[in-house]
Amino acid sequence: MIMRNKLLGLLAVPVLAVSLTGCGVNEVPTAEEAAKAKWADVQSAYQRRADLIPNLVKVAERYAQQEHDVLTEVTAARAKATSIQLNANDLNDPAKMAQFAEAQGQLGSSIGRLLVTMEAYPNLKSDQVFINLQSQLEGTENRINIARRDYNEAVRQYNTTIRTFPAMVAAKVIYNAKPMTPFEAKAGAENAPTVDFGKR
Repeated sequence: MIMRNKLLGLLAVPVLAVSLTGCGVNEVPTAEEAAKAKWADVQSAYQRRADLIPNLVKVAERYAQQEHDVLTEVTAARAKATSIQLNANDLNDPAKMAQFAEAQGQLGSSIGRLLVTMEAYPNLKSDQVFINLQSQLEGTENRINIARRDYNEAVRQYNTTIRTFPAMVAAKVIYNAKPMTPFEAKAGAENAPTVDFGKR
């Protein structure tokens, strides 16, 4: 009898493992970790942009002392954007995500104004260092867009996983999973920055 119980116990382990796999017990953390990894890519792209800005401002200062307000705005926006940090646990908090997106949007808008303003300086436009920085910033903005798109797709997959059967069972019972917040640009982010050269 004891031998029979041990044998049944040994047979039950693989059956239990297969049934748990079928319940999505592995799907939920896999999708969550994928979304967190994509968020790390977003943060990395934003950090790259923040790292380039001091160099861009320094080069611009050489040519455009009178554009102090624009340069100060970019520096202040960078400081604000880099002060707002999100960790993986904040990805379920829409308010924190909105705060992060707003700060990054303000920085992007400030950079746009700086680049447009600097176009008025022929010497700066032809300076190889400035051209290189401008090119790197454009490339960084592309990286940011791609990273945000990939993050949003990973969040969509995670949120779908925790809401569909059978993974929703594991999501609720085992993980107490909450939906993640996709990245959304602030309202008006699609509009190009405006620069009034008459104020100089």
